[in-house]
Amino acid sequence: MFTHLDAQGRPAMVDVGNKAITHRVARAEAVVHLPPALAGLLREGDIATRKGPIFQTAILAGIMGAKRTSDLIPLCHPLPLTDCKITIESRAASADGSIDVVIECRAATHGQTGVEMEALTGATVAALTLYDMGKGISHEITIGSIRLLEKTGGKSHFQAPPTSP
Repeated sequence: MFTHLDAQGRPAMVDVGNKAITHRVARAEAVVHLPPALAGLLREGDIATRKGPIFQTAILAGIMGAKRTSDLIPLCHPLPLTDCKITIESRAASADGSIDVVIECRAATHGQTGVEMEALTGATVAALTLYDMGKGISHEITIGSIRLLEKTGGKSHFQAPPTSP
């Protein structure tokens, strides 16, 4: 049964009023593939653009996205985040000179519902920002997998299986 449907099958926000307030944490990641033209510029570190440094701007956008999740996803509860961190790491270059950039968002709150959607939204918005800032150099940027890595707190816990290299 879908949790966001009432008995008549209509959309409904889940009532979390009777749930215990617990410390809840979620981690999510998005993988962005940068083509050689853009990847080559990263050898010097973060890329400075007219919009700002590409990774630093993506980090700020991801945090802002996580904070605004309930404005973007209709049935999400607005949550006061107690922490939100975005990390961006480059994976080794491919033979063609392209690289994968892994964005991880960790979101936390003390609340009655989990922060998975905030972590997923933060990682996704950071990935979209990398695309937006890099598209002037190449439109061959691709956003690959976006997934929940872990969630703790509340009744259920989740740990994603490792991915193969």
